[in-house]
Amino acid sequence: MFKAFVQKRLEKYVKEYFVQHPEIKLVVVTGSVGKTSTKVAIATVLSERFRVRLHEGNHNTHMSTPLAVLGIEYPEQLKSIRAWLEVFKAAKERIAAPTDVDVIVQELGSDRIGQVQHFSTYLQPDIGVVTAVSPEHMEYFRDMEAVAREELAVANFSQKALINRDDVDEMYAKYLTNGNVNTYGTSNISEYHFISQDYTADGGHVGAFVAPEWLDPVPAEIHVIGEHPLRPAIAAGAVAVKLGLSATEVASGLSKIRSLPGRMNVLRGADNTTIIDDTYNSSPLAAESSLRELYRLSVPQRIAVLGSMNELGLTSQVEHEAIGKLCDPNGLAWVITVGDDAEKYLAPAARARGCQVKSFKNSLQAGAFVRSVIEEGAAILFKGSEGGIFLEEAVKVVLHSTADETKLVRQSPEWMARKNAFFSK
Repeated sequence: MFKAFVQKRLEKYVKEYFVQHPEIKLVVVTGSVGKTSTKVAIATVLSERFRVRLHEGNHNTHMSTPLAVLGIEYPEQLKSIRAWLEVFKAAKERIAAPTDVDVIVQELGSDRIGQVQHFSTYLQPDIGVVTAVSPEHMEYFRDMEAVAREELAVANFSQKALINRDDVDEMYAKYLTNGNVNTYGTSNISEYHFISQDYTADGGHVGAFVAPEWLDPVPAEIHVIGEHPLRPAIAAGAVAVKLGLSATEVASGLSKIRSLPGRMNVLRGADNTTIIDDTYNSSPLAAESSLRELYRLSVPQRIAVLGSMNELGLTSQVEHEAIGKLCDPNGLAWVITVGDDAEKYLAPAARARGCQVKSFKNSLQAGAFVRSVIEEGAAILFKGSEGGIFLEEAVKVVLHSTADETKLVRQSPEWMARKNAFFSK
């Protein structure tokens, strides 16, 4: 009862805030994967001209989204009436004060049917971005049609929408009712796309950004590894064009985008190895993309450390087996799995293809094994979900320098306490 009251009050303040400050533009980002990277990329590019507000964490639920939009810290004492009264006071002050931002970029999350649609009761986005429709929280959504309806809902209650054509199947267009929709992606069939003319794992992509509003492609550099991480940057460029940034501003903003911790981040490993740190989370779409990038690297040895993909519900077996079948014995010296589902389903599929496979119950054991088998100049991909997998701890064992541990995900004292408790079981 108290939680419902607080949520309703917060949503009311958000509506009042935008009534009082109609000049502020709201950009929202949702999708099965890639939300945070896309949100940060958009903010990076828009900062070339605008004052931008975003919460760098995952404050994307109905209790936390209003506070992220208003720029108010989430209270530590969630059951404290006094703490929430302080929040309400801060919200009123924010509404009454002169605006301190031009654009708010907000991530919207969902793990139940109808949650995205509920955001429409208090948010009216100028631009809605949908990053992907792929398996997620399948224990609740059950099928991909439900996922598509959920994620695409944001496009229908936004004034303008941008859809990732690479990761949203065109068959789901039937769920779009908004006529003001454009597409972005790495393929040239998307209205907004990037032509990669040169690529290195160290420097990223050199090429040109294409927008339908511009007569000619604009030369640009995007310093991310692989194709999939390009898509958040392209979304950022598309949003920037729609909000009136010049070609010079967009190119400058794109050049400042960097991979976030745990999201296709390249780190230096022991024995002159290259680590692809993609440990933030995992899903079938993201795991497939990560493997593809590992295969592209010209190195003497490739190792894939693949953790279980959580939240797949009844689809877990088939999705893990599909990733196992993508493991190529000609491209991988080792496939190393962490977690029960990866061991039960992914490992046998990879072994059936002829791969050399080793399974472990936790990431510390996996990291020690990787350290024992790596060759000089190898490339190692670490890809897994958060809960119970924590492959960032395996990365630590293989890093060249402990100083780079600060570049890994979930390294706060709170997270380390949780992980220490998990590994001590």
